[in-house]
Amino acid sequence: MSITDGYELVSPDFYGQNGPPHEIWRQLREQSPVHRCDNKDIHPFWAITKHEDIGTISKQPDLFESYPGIMLVPANQEINREQGVGAMRTLIEMDPPRHRQFRKIASPSFTPRSLSKLDPEIEKSARELVDHLAGNGEERECDYSSDVAAAHPLRILSTALGISRDHEPEILRVTNQLFALDDDELGRPGEDRQAAAMGLGLELFNLLNPIIEDRKKNPRDDLASVLANGLVDGEPMTQLETLGYYLITFTAGHDTTKNALAGGMAALMDHPDQLELLQKNPDLIPSAVEEIIRWTSPVNFMRRTAARDTELRGQTIKAGDHLGLFYGSANRDADVFEDPFRFDISRDPNRHVGFGVGEHFCLGAHLARRSQQALLKELVSRLEWVEPNGEREWIKASFVIGFKHMPIRYRIRPSA
Repeated sequence: MSITDGYELVSPDFYGQNGPPHEIWRQLREQSPVHRCDNKDIHPFWAITKHEDIGTISKQPDLFESYPGIMLVPANQEINREQGVGAMRTLIEMDPPRHRQFRKIASPSFTPRSLSKLDPEIEKSARELVDHLAGNGEERECDYSSDVAAAHPLRILSTALGISRDHEPEILRVTNQLFALDDDELGRPGEDRQAAAMGLGLELFNLLNPIIEDRKKNPRDDLASVLANGLVDGEPMTQLETLGYYLITFTAGHDTTKNALAGGMAALMDHPDQLELLQKNPDLIPSAVEEIIRWTSPVNFMRRTAARDTELRGQTIKAGDHLGLFYGSANRDADVFEDPFRFDISRDPNRHVGFGVGEHFCLGAHLARRSQQALLKELVSRLEWVEPNGEREWIKASFVIGFKHMPIRYRIRPSA
């Protein structure tokens, strides 16, 4: 019997009920690391589950292409690439040389030095959130995923992209719908995927285009202005290209960080010895964030398409074949990580692929790290105790994964 036909790897229903398929990934890594998945509802693809192979594929963008798409979805859920959100060409779906030309627009704005101007806002967001959680220092309850993990990156990215606080709830709702189209609670109600893509495209245009037009007329020293006035080969980006850049900067930066923050708190509660170690050794916060990213792997996979015939681990990959690069599996690879199913905030080295590899290494990796470090530092320094307060619920999604609800009970010291 085949280990899997691919259903458990990409089905939103499976992830919503079970979370990531770690046992299946383990079997694939050991028995069939380049595994052909043939499912009647999904375009056939090769499941790539080993750390080494994901690195090999990711470093050959001319052979394994990102265009025309990076999703593995059932055939009846494919989105028309000419309408709605599907028409917005984003950075993660581009190949060289186009990808490098577009990446150059924003890359200077994402260096540690450039992002330092956001440090006061990052620290303020973390402090205000923890102050709100603390109350007067009494025992309290919250849904950490929606009340805390979603709020922190939302505030930071909104500041960077010129989105007012009044519009943050709308942006959060649309972002949730984009990455959780299949979730009964978070998804867009009463519509199929194509209708949802059309509606989302219109909403995003109405939310973001006024900011873009303002920054074209009145540029400032911010990321919003950089994107609005970006040039490719000396020519302005098209309207759809600019909207796509805003879209990927916000959505990719928000949901991935949100899910890492929620999953990180879950891991610390599940491993109280690691929480105690972190509280006693706050210098471990950067290392803890790296382990949280490895442990949670919010970006679950990326699809690549073979540009020509090739071979990988003895398997013949034909031109046009799809490959699913499963980062969550690579981040549990025993050939790379000692005791990979142990959550260890002092893990060193930690060669996780949570931010991707090669050409498409996450442009916002430093911002994601910095925002997670700030919240973790503020929180663990004041947290007296924390415990689960109910069942955790997974988002019904397979591309960007994490907890939809994570109720906790806790006590946090008020600020001095």
